[in-house]
Amino acid sequence: MIVLNEVSKRYQGRDKSWFSAIEPLSLSIAEGEIFGLMGYSGAGKSTLLRLINLLERPDSGTVHVGDQELTQLNATDLRNARQHIGMVFQQFNLLANRTVAANIAFPLEVAGWRQADIDRRVTECLDIVGLTDRARHYPAQLSGGQKQRVGIARALASSPKVILADEPTSALDPATTRSVLECLLDINQRFNVTIVIVTHEMSVIRRLCDRAALLHQGRLLEVIDIKNNQIHAHSAIGQELVQED
Repeated sequence: MIVLNEVSKRYQGRDKSWFSAIEPLSLSIAEGEIFGLMGYSGAGKSTLLRLINLLERPDSGTVHVGDQELTQLNATDLRNARQHIGMVFQQFNLLANRTVAANIAFPLEVAGWRQADIDRRVTECLDIVGLTDRARHYPAQLSGGQKQRVGIARALASSPKVILADEPTSALDPATTRSVLECLLDINQRFNVTIVIVTHEMSVIRRLCDRAALLHQGRLLEVIDIKNNQIHAHSAIGQELVQED
């Protein structure tokens, strides 16, 4: 489903020196899988996530999502391909002057959907995330968990094949985190959406993921099988991460 082949990313600092955010690495994620990207701060998790939909373009390597090689698409084709890749953000990124329903509708408006189809899909997405009664509310009237559910509904609006979630629970309390994870798991199971989630919390990985990649300073240390309870890391950093809760 998702294949990263020898992708890398470097940035230039203020002192004009270069540093590697992602060392060349390869990774495959299966269709319908919930896959975690885990590591300490600065490990390169969010950068790697953004390489998947080319919000960050890799300096080398290729990115395949489904049957498309995103790294060779022109700007128009890449925009079309991204309609099948939803994104959920840490800080929700909701439009404050739009209602819940209008926030969910926004990407469909940009994509040129007909209003009747937008209204139908927004209603469906509100039902999926359990926010039908909040359709006319504004983000300021919502709890953190409700805001994140709106973010999930917006990501789901265009019926994507993939959802990328960047630290979606880091601003939430434990009980709200559980409800958001249950929402993502339900979407995965009902619609076979492939989910890639960035987190620094091993408890999130254990509760949600089938497999997880452990990253450290831009390097892929190893991939751990969570679904089959083979949560055993071989690297020293990996062992530290796995033992945390």
